[in-house]
Amino acid sequence: MSQTQKDRPWLIRTYAGHSTAKASNELYRSNLAKGQTGLSVAFDLPTQTGYDSDHVLSRGEVGKVGVPVCHLGDMRTLFDQIPLEQMNTSMTINATAPWLLSLYIAVAEEQGADVSKLQGTVQNDLIKEYLSRGTYICPPKPSLKMIADVAEYCYTNVPKWNPMNVCSYHLQEAGATPEQELAFALATGIAVLDALKPRVPEEDFPALCGRISFFVNAGIRFVTEMCKMRAFVDLWDEILETRYGVENPKYRRFRYGVQVNSLGLTEQQPENNVYRILIEMLAVTLSKKARARAVQLPAWNEALGLPRPWDQQWSMRMQQIMAYETDLLEYEDLFDGNPAVDKKVAELKEGARHELANLDSMGGAIGAIDYMKSRLVESNADRLNRIEAGETVVVGVNKWQQGEPSPLMTGDGGIMVVDPAVEQEQISRLDEWRAARDSGAVEKALADLRKAARNGDNVMPASIAAAKAGVTTGEWAAQMRAVHGEYRGPTGVSASPSNKTEGLDDIREAVDAVSDRLGRRLKFVIGKPGLDGHSNGSEQIAFRARDCGMDIEYDGIRLTPEEIVNSALETKAHVVGLSILSGSHIPLVEDMMNRMREAGLGDVPVIVGGIIPDDDAERLRAMGVARVYTPKDFELNTIMKDVVTLVDPQAVAAE
Repeated sequence: MSQTQKDRPWLIRTYAGHSTAKASNELYRSNLAKGQTGLSVAFDLPTQTGYDSDHVLSRGEVGKVGVPVCHLGDMRTLFDQIPLEQMNTSMTINATAPWLLSLYIAVAEEQGADVSKLQGTVQNDLIKEYLSRGTYICPPKPSLKMIADVAEYCYTNVPKWNPMNVCSYHLQEAGATPEQELAFALATGIAVLDALKPRVPEEDFPALCGRISFFVNAGIRFVTEMCKMRAFVDLWDEILETRYGVENPKYRRFRYGVQVNSLGLTEQQPENNVYRILIEMLAVTLSKKARARAVQLPAWNEALGLPRPWDQQWSMRMQQIMAYETDLLEYEDLFDGNPAVDKKVAELKEGARHELANLDSMGGAIGAIDYMKSRLVESNADRLNRIEAGETVVVGVNKWQQGEPSPLMTGDGGIMVVDPAVEQEQISRLDEWRAARDSGAVEKALADLRKAARNGDNVMPASIAAAKAGVTTGEWAAQMRAVHGEYRGPTGVSASPSNKTEGLDDIREAVDAVSDRLGRRLKFVIGKPGLDGHSNGSEQIAFRARDCGMDIEYDGIRLTPEEIVNSALETKAHVVGLSILSGSHIPLVEDMMNRMREAGLGDVPVIVGGIIPDDDAERLRAMGVARVYTPKDFELNTIMKDVVTLVDPQAVAAE
């Protein structure tokens, strides 16, 4: 039975930002003119991890995976001629969320906006950063306090703003099963609400619960994913009613935005990704009761590099066709009363409740970070094993690999490349900004910010004052680092082998034989230089290498080339592996290779993995890199065999 009135479509967004605030502003205005109905801002890694564009760790990362925003001037340029009072803006920012929101509010005030009318979301979910994305700064407890600061401030001053977006998106990318995604995300929501409850009057708490939103991932198994969304709706409603006594069903609604799964996009036959993205979108739009409030779709070529404006437009048109050409929005929920769906939803809920009880016994999400991280690494290993064994079919990857070359890839290589000159220009603008501001006002603002953080006050008012005084992103984060200290999250990879060694016998024998010839166990140092926190690949390489009998050294994310070279020296590494997915491989590897030679390690083979175009792979090999791997090299055992061959003194002698 069709409805008399059509539903309103979800917010149509494109996750975008690159190079500079000016270039990103042009992209936003052009996307809005093409019919996009909300903005979704991607920030570069220095901005996400609290460094200015001229910091040593920012080298090669400026403007690559998003837009650099160092100060109020950058934020002003980013939203030039875009009236913020009328906009719904999602900002994917976590560790520096209080700061970026402060800059946004300051720009809105400059535009003359009524701040209480601002609508949008800051992601502001630190727990998933420790588990999967890696852009955290401070330890869990002070980070949770800052999340609560933003929520409390928004509730009073920016009531239509979502101060926190519990983000399970990256959990799925890190290998989470649907039950783990449900449980780990809901446990994060519980940790935040527990931190907020004592900070607001009891009668205001239900409305505050109503402002917590979620950001989820939808993978290719779209029936399971749709059932997962229905399970999310039920479980969140249940938690708010039973744990927190929220009586008004409006405040118990599960409100979520979605980006469908970028992890499942393939470098091989990338044109197939268009279908994958569309099918994944069905999971979050088909069921009216579990329909997303905002959707952003990746572009077909994201496994290759940065999408061009045309690629983004193609993904946006997909949303518009679904929302405006089909009759999807004319019907009540299509799955109510379906026994297969009800059964699957019940199973997912049961599994999630079991896992939630487990997390609760460890003290909730904060207490269970190490446990959750190791579970994700194991689940991801299982996922990759199934692809390698052919149990999970990925078209064009482990089945039907033969195909015609894609005409979409001709000309510019099918992606956009950020001009390397962008970094220096951004640094010059930053120098000008620092020179032009009132240094006395900046010093006072920073002192007030430090004091607020030390005293346990809400950091938002001091952050907004600092934004207006001209403080930079790096200066704001430096105060938080000074007061709360820095944190290194767990890697999820223990030194002892797992029980997943079946089928590795021949490689284990080869590792033993080579270790005998080397006179000690084959030592493999795995490092992630730069600010890229996407550690799934490096974790899986470390996991498999360890299970193959190698002695591994993996210290996690965000290491400088100098730290990795020191590690190689101290441990007498036989081979060094680098993982870089942010596009900053050329400057980081160049620095690394120079330091290896200076340290007398020029003969130690270096291998590199990442999203690396063919031309760049040639340049890396010319610098002396022994092997370059990209997502199409999904067979980890092949990589392990290469490592053994590279360090085998017999093989080297034969060459």
